Amino acid sequence: MSGLSRLLIVVGCILAAAPLVLHLMSSVKSTSELNLSPPTLFPHEVTLSNYQALFTKRPFLRYCINSLTVSTLSSLICVAVASLAAYRLARGRGRWRSAIRLSLLVVAFFPPIVYVFPDYEIIQALGLVNHLWGLILPYSALNIPFAIWLLTGSFQQIPLDLEEAAEIDGLTRFQMFRMIVLPLVTPALITAGILVFIFAWNEFMFALTFITIESQKTVTQGVATLSGAFAEEIPYGLIAAGVIASAVPLIIVVIVFQRWIIAGLTAGAVKQ
Repeated sequence: MSGLSRLLIVVGCILAAAPLVLHLMSSVKSTSELNLSPPTLFPHEVTLSNYQALFTKRPFLRYCINSLTVSTLSSLICVAVASLAAYRLARGRGRWRSAIRLSLLVVAFFPPIVYVFPDYEIIQALGLVNHLWGLILPYSALNIPFAIWLLTGSFQQIPLDLEEAAEIDGLTRFQMFRMIVLPLVTPALITAGILVFIFAWNEFMFALTFITIESQKTVTQGVATLSGAFAEEIPYGLIAAGVIASAVPLIIVVIVFQRWIIAGLTAGAVKQ
């Protein structure tokens, strides 16, 4: 790796981390220090009052629980459906398999705003507006194309000899899928699940449109509406604390599962 490449990587990491660091510094400053001009970078005195107010003056813990519920169930549903579809696509012998995978990838990168109003009509017809399932189902569906694309490459790498041997031993197609194939693609399954989890945790547009009652709001809605809860001032410290508190679960997930994420992404990108 050349010196220029290293420099670009370092600069990119600094630019990516800078907003989070600034929020972290602001979240432990007092209100009086936040109002100083010019502003200070590091706090003169560290305080946790913003975090205390975040969880006492606002139901931020409820927002986190709602987001955790939505993100977890969305991941499980999406991976369950996508794994079945990806396995069938990987074992298909038609010449259209590559075209289908390309189509799935194209659909996966459509901007989510395209689906907001059609999905709202469906969710409203199902009576799921202001209900967490009104977010779980769209989040699962939106991520299925990308999950299928990702998992298909992993399934293609599994030798057919294993399945043929299992078939001789008397296993059904579903038993082969559940007992032999799925354990071999565990990194890809974890990767797909985590990517769906991150999308669902960070998503704001659908949540803002489908959820209006306080008890069902997600963490992104909670952070976005913090400024509207205090009419006398903009609570910069409280907002910064909300940003940090909402980012911590994702940071933990990525740190814990980073090995599986890398393995899953690599496996899904090898065979096309």
